[in-house]
Amino acid sequence: MGPWRTSRREQPVENTRTEHTDAATEAFVAHRNLLFTVAYEMLGSAADAEDVLQETWLRWAGVELETVRNRRAYLVRITTRQALGRLRTLGRRKESYVGSWLPEPLLTAPDVAEDVELADSVSMAMLLVLETLAPTERAVFVLREVFGLEYDEIAEAVGKSPAAVRQIAHRARAHVAARRPRGPVSPTETRNALDAFRRAVETGDLQGLLDVLAPDVVLLGDGGGVKQAVLRPVVGADKVARLLRGGLSRLTAEMTLGPAEVNGRPALVVRLDGALDTVLVVRVDDGLITGLYAVRNPRKLSYMRRETSLRR
Repeated sequence: MGPWRTSRREQPVENTRTEHTDAATEAFVAHRNLLFTVAYEMLGSAADAEDVLQETWLRWAGVELETVRNRRAYLVRITTRQALGRLRTLGRRKESYVGSWLPEPLLTAPDVAEDVELADSVSMAMLLVLETLAPTERAVFVLREVFGLEYDEIAEAVGKSPAAVRQIAHRARAHVAARRPRGPVSPTETRNALDAFRRAVETGDLQGLLDVLAPDVVLLGDGGGVKQAVLRPVVGADKVARLLRGGLSRLTAEMTLGPAEVNGRPALVVRLDGALDTVLVVRVDDGLITGLYAVRNPRKLSYMRRETSLRR
C-alpha cells in the first residue's frame, strides 16, 4: 500500500484530526478581530499584536476543544498571556528607542468610529495613557473596562486571584481617570480642529496655528532614529507653532495633508511628493489641540496602507 493510501483503521483518526483543525480554525477566525484588538490595546504595536496572534493560534491548535466551555474566553486568555510576555519584551526595546515612542497608527474601518467606547479605547491619547500602567495593570484595565470580562475570567488570564484583580482594576482605573482626556470629544469637534490646523499649516498662518493650539499643547514626534523628528516633547503653543512653521519652510518636496480615520478618530496624513511620510494624530480638549502626535518611523506606517477591523 502506497503512502498516499489510508487504511480503514487510520481513516477515523485522520477524520478526527481534520474535524479538530476545522473547528479550531473556525473559532479562531470568528474571534480574530477581537483577539487582535486585545493584543493591540495591550501593546500599542500592530506588528507585535500580529505576532501574538500567531503564538495564540499555535497554542489554540493544540487544545482539546471538547474540554473548553467558552472558546471566546479561552482564546482571550491565551492572547492576554502571550501579550503580557511580549509587553515586557517591548518595554526593554523602548528603553533603547531613539526619541519618543508612539503607538503604531492604524487606518481603521468606519465601524470603529461608530463604536464610541471602542474608538476611545484605541485612540492615540488613550494608548499613551495606558503606556503609563504596569503590564498587569494594563491587561486588567483593558480586559475589564474595554471588553467587560468578569474578574474571575481576568484572574485566569493574568495569573492572579479575583480579589487581587479587583484591587489592580481599582488602582488602574484611578490612574487612567487622572490622565485621560478631560471629557468626551465628538468626531466633529476633532475634525473642526484639524481643519483649522490644516488651513493654518497650508497657508503658513502663524496666528491661525496659535488660535487652534492650546497654550499647554504638547508635540511628540516618533522618527525611531530613521526619520528626523523632535527627540523630546515640545511644550507650549508658541514653541510648537514656530517649530512647525520653520520645519515646513525648509521643505523641498511638495507636501499635501489629507484626512484619514486613524485609530477610530479623525487625523491627517502627510504626503511628500505623493509618498506617505507622516501620520498626525491630535488630542482635542474644549475645541483646542492639546496633544499633537507625529509618527514618521516608516516601520510604524505599514498599517496605514489598508483598513484594520477592530472588535470588542
